[in-house]
Amino acid sequence: QQRVLALAAIAQCCAAVKQLARHGQLTDEFARQALLDSVLVQNPQSFIEIYGQPQNLRRGLQVLLAQLGATRDKDVEVTRYMVGILALARRLQKKPQQLAKLGARIEQLQRQRETFQFADDTLLTGMASTYSDFISPLSRPLQIQGKPNHLQQPSTQNQIRALLLAAIRSAILWQQSGGQRRQLLFHRRKMVSIAHDLYVSLSSASESST
Repeated sequence: QQRVLALAAIAQCCAAVKQLARHGQLTDEFARQALLDSVLVQNPQSFIEIYGQPQNLRRGLQVLLAQLGATRDKDVEVTRYMVGILALARRLQKKPQQLAKLGARIEQLQRQRETFQFADDTLLTGMASTYSDFISPLSRPLQIQGKPNHLQQPSTQNQIRALLLAAIRSAILWQQSGGQRRQLLFHRRKMVSIAHDLYVSLSSASESST
């Protein structure tokens, strides 16, 4: 379940990036703040503490089911972003010094929020610059497709980079919980089954609370 939830978080981040690039804004279903907050949770007591309520990843599970399941709803663009994120996370794991520096920068952002109560926009800018400083140099930048009038907006650029940083965080979590590329090929049916059960349980919980 942990591996599937981490993959769902990656999928949700990538789908949010696509939405921002094409439409310039996100709907509530993407739970942007929960995704960004996950970056700053460095020493969680439990896996679920990273993302808050499981409901926050409902959209990601939906995207993941479409990408891995036997459907025609696969999104090539989201798949490309997810593959790129997993590749960047693998590169980062092979550079322990870079990973340590990234961790130190994230701890600094965490202290700024807790001690100085920095505004969300300031933290968003900090996350975006962290992605540019530590992740972008690892490889060729991910090519984000979208409308130029949105992609040229600094606020949209910052949101996209911050969400890509959140995706990297989840990709590392996926690897740390035993995630491997071959599982996406050989264990796909099992992953789909787990994702489906999680999605159904979250949907049922959502309906019962309304």
